[in-house]
Amino acid sequence: MIHLQKVSYKYQRQEVLRDVSLIFPIGQIIGIAGENGSGKSTLLKIIAGIQRPRKGTISLHNESLSRRHATHIAYLPDTDLFYSFYTAKELFAFYASQFNDFSVEKAMEVAKYLEVNVDVKLKKLSKGNRGRAKMAATLGRNTSYYVMDEPFSGLDPIVRESLISGLIRYTNVEEQSIILSTHELHEVEPILDQLIVLKNGKVIAQDELETIRFETNQDAVSWMKNVTKEKVN
Repeated sequence: MIHLQKVSYKYQRQEVLRDVSLIFPIGQIIGIAGENGSGKSTLLKIIAGIQRPRKGTISLHNESLSRRHATHIAYLPDTDLFYSFYTAKELFAFYASQFNDFSVEKAMEVAKYLEVNVDVKLKKLSKGNRGRAKMAATLGRNTSYYVMDEPFSGLDPIVRESLISGLIRYTNVEEQSIILSTHELHEVEPILDQLIVLKNGKVIAQDELETIRFETNQDAVSWMKNVTKEKVN
C-alpha cells in the first residue's frame, strides 16, 4: 500500500499541500476531487515519486517512496501534447525501452480496443485520440498502481466512456489500484471504490462510495458539494 503521513508541500511561498495523511490500498479505484488549485496534481506527483514532500513521509510497501519506485507506479500526466513527435506505436516502443514491466502487445491491444490509429503522430491526432493513446501507453505497464491526473479532462462524453471502459477491462481490480483526479465525477462515480476531496491543500473528506450512497443517500457529486460547503461555513 501507499501511505502518506502529514505530507506538506510548498511551491515558492505558497503552501500547496498541508498535513495530508492518506492510505491507498491495493485493489481499489480511488478518486481525488476538488476545486482547481486544491492540490490534486501536486498530490499525484508526490504519490508517483516525481516530487518530494517538504514535510512528512510517503512510503510504498513500508519503504520510503522515491523515483526508483517507478517500477511499481505508472503515472499519466495531464499534459495534452504527450511525446507529440511520436506515433503511438513509437511511444509504446519508447516505453518498452524505459520500463521492464511494459508490454507492447498489451498496449497495442488497448489501442485497438480504444480505436487509436497507432501509425499517426500524436500531434496530428484529435485531443480525444491523444487521450486514448496516453491511456493505452499507461495501461501497457503491469504495475501495482496507476496514477492518473485528469485523464478525462476536456474530452467529449463518448471518449470519456471509452476510456473508463478501457480502465475496467485492462486492469486487475484484485491486484492493482487506480488513483485518479477528475472533474468528471458524475461519469467516474460508478467505478469508484472511495472518494477523497481536497480543498486548499487539505483533505476535507474521504469515504467509501458505498457509504456515501447508503448512509448519506447522496451521489458523489452532491456529497462533495455538501462537504465543501460545510468546510466553508
